[in-house]
Amino acid sequence: MPRTKRLITTLALTALGLAGSAAVQAAPALASTSQETIFQDDTQLHADTAGTLQTLKELGVDRVRVFVTWASIAPNPSSTTKPRGFDATDPASYPQSGFAFYDNLVTEAALDGIGVYFTVTGPAPSWAAHGGPSGTNGAWKPSAHEFGSFVTALAKRYSGSYDPALGTQSPGDPGDLPKVHYWGIWNEPDYGVDLAPQTIHGSALEVAPAVYRGLLDAAWSALHANGHGSDTILIGELAPRGQTTVRFGLPGTSGGMVPIRFLRALYCVDANGKPLRGSFAAQRSCPTNSAGSRGFASAHPGLFQATGFADHPYPTSQAPLVPTWPNGGTNLYTDWTQLPALEQFLDKAQRTYGQHRRFAIYNTEFGEKMPPVSQTNGPYYLNWFEYLSWRSSRLVSYDQYLLVNPPMGNFPSALEDIHGRKLAIYSAFRLPLYLPATTAGRGRSLEVWGDLRPAKFYPASGELQFQRGSRGAFTTIKTVTGSSRREYFDTRVTFPASGTVRIAWAYPPSAPAELAGTTVYSRSQKITIK
Repeated sequence: MPRTKRLITTLALTALGLAGSAAVQAAPALASTSQETIFQDDTQLHADTAGTLQTLKELGVDRVRVFVTWASIAPNPSSTTKPRGFDATDPASYPQSGFAFYDNLVTEAALDGIGVYFTVTGPAPSWAAHGGPSGTNGAWKPSAHEFGSFVTALAKRYSGSYDPALGTQSPGDPGDLPKVHYWGIWNEPDYGVDLAPQTIHGSALEVAPAVYRGLLDAAWSALHANGHGSDTILIGELAPRGQTTVRFGLPGTSGGMVPIRFLRALYCVDANGKPLRGSFAAQRSCPTNSAGSRGFASAHPGLFQATGFADHPYPTSQAPLVPTWPNGGTNLYTDWTQLPALEQFLDKAQRTYGQHRRFAIYNTEFGEKMPPVSQTNGPYYLNWFEYLSWRSSRLVSYDQYLLVNPPMGNFPSALEDIHGRKLAIYSAFRLPLYLPATTAGRGRSLEVWGDLRPAKFYPASGELQFQRGSRGAFTTIKTVTGSSRREYFDTRVTFPASGTVRIAWAYPPSAPAELAGTTVYSRSQKITIK
């Protein structure tokens, strides 16, 4: 391995808490007992809410993430005039059909024991946005005030004490909707399709970060004022890559801004982490002097007091720990290998304003596209990613984006193909298996890590099975049980010879009748004993 690449990989491993061979043998990191699995497929949930949730329960998913799109619920979304007499803070003032899917989702998910994660996002209704080029109206400078009113309505409706039939909050009423405890504020605000304009003046001046700051302030106040102050509230939801070739006019109004540049403008700091000053600060709606900087954290509490920071660290169709570099060679991305850059930036921004929180990092949208990654490497890579996530002291969630691949091959990161046929990645997601090392001397043990994911809903132990050589029957060499409700296990095994390892797990009698007694398997991993 070239020295530069080796150094980069070591830095990434260090930041993830994995550097050095000793780290592989170390006790599990803090995240290993709390990391949860988040899943997103809005299309499938809209098409068949109950059926999709049942599938996700069979897979052992902790939480579903869904977009709560403002314009899909707001009245007269294509009009530039706000409806007369409409009270945007009152859920009863909205067309109730716009809430139907979300009401059904939270009700069905509660019955299944699956958590719900609302990412409240655009596009905005036209009457709550500020013009913009054709086709961008719903994303163009949405009103922070109106967004705060919309989030207020959501906070009331999903407070745990709202009866939609009565159109009012009625604590203890049997018709009350379940409470939503988990919120994200806007999706990928560093991407012009979601929030525009990203930049102006030939891409020299960032605009979207200040707009997002206002949206976050309004949503934060709305949630805290309506009984959700102790909920999980995530900020960021960043796309991991973007464009930084300013001399070519990128990212422009609707491209993607590299996330660290977005964050600098959001937190009003320069490349050295120092507060912006003078006209440079004023143009970005930032404090222009030290007195203003002293009040910045209190003026924007969501930036400093959120539960955590959400990122979408998609790999670039490569194995874990293979570095990717944006244009210019500087560390401005927040994809998997550059999560250390995100952590370091957030920690430094906190210190700049006299704060001390170390944000947990939430992986809230993730997957490996296949193709270009093969059906062999894809499952292996994703199990490897999840193992590294489990080992990290900062990452607290692991996400799978899409259950079923969409038409036209767009974003092929799902567990099933367009026809609903299970792909190889399906088994790898249901029962992850990863061995950090696959070769050992005779009499030496290997670390075997895995997750009996469905066992969180259908408790049952699993079997670590071994096939000697390249043929013959698999035999059980060890019983494995998850160490917490997340059902991860980490063990060491001395294998008698070279061969193949897998996990076998059977759905117990408590599972639905069509599954009870069915044995499922992880992917298989070859090992070499010398």
